[in-house]
Amino acid sequence: MTLQVEPDVTFGMHPDFGVAAAVADDRPFLDEVLRKHHFRHSRHLDVYLLPVGTPHNTAVRTVASATREFHDAGYSVAADPRIMIPPPVPTPNGVPARAPQPGQSLTALTGQLHDLRRAADVSEVLGEILDEHHGVVPDLEEFIDTAAAWCEQLGTSNGHELGLHLRNIAHHVAFLGDQLDGAQVELAVMPEATPENAPPLAEVSLRDRQEWLRVTNTARARVAVASSPNRPATSPKHQGNDAVPRPQDASASPSRTR
Repeated sequence: MTLQVEPDVTFGMHPDFGVAAAVADDRPFLDEVLRKHHFRHSRHLDVYLLPVGTPHNTAVRTVASATREFHDAGYSVAADPRIMIPPPVPTPNGVPARAPQPGQSLTALTGQLHDLRRAADVSEVLGEILDEHHGVVPDLEEFIDTAAAWCEQLGTSNGHELGLHLRNIAHHVAFLGDQLDGAQVELAVMPEATPENAPPLAEVSLRDRQEWLRVTNTARARVAVASSPNRPATSPKHQGNDAVPRPQDASASPSRTR
């Protein structure tokens, strides 16, 4: 058996030009695939580069798509994990930028659930989604608030109206975060573990949305008095009904803020 030490294609990060690709030798197919995915060869650097200003998410998807095509054709590919790290979010002067966190996508976190056996472990993963600094839910709320601010900058009545609508959506996302926070507390104090004879999670079919059971008042009461090793034993806000509340002032800041 012969081991191939050098990959056919390597993707990495250039400090000045972003995502770059290098090939082991000059083969027309490698050049064709890279150009198909918008890479262009730089004779000065002898690497392939994406166009200047390519958004981070677009670059990541481009690398993934090109990698699949190379793999399907039998070529080996290596990629620098730093490609996945997003750039920091711009902040006002004097405010430190949030450090980007790789691997915090919902896809990655959902994949973790398939290997867990204890409720406390599921609670810990759910905590990553709710984390104030790099959780998916707070990030979604911030994204919608930023989109609302962009609309308001248009200076038009339609832009202002859409901005208010987006801020109302951000409020609903904040409410969702509060509900998930309660679920995390309940998971953290559950003593049960998954039975050894339980089928793998991948084999369990998910229910249709209309079949999902509503959280009972009894369950909510347990959450209200439950303590967690990850947070003080304080009672979360109790919602009087199951309806998502609509804010009186859509421009008000949502309850979950950074």
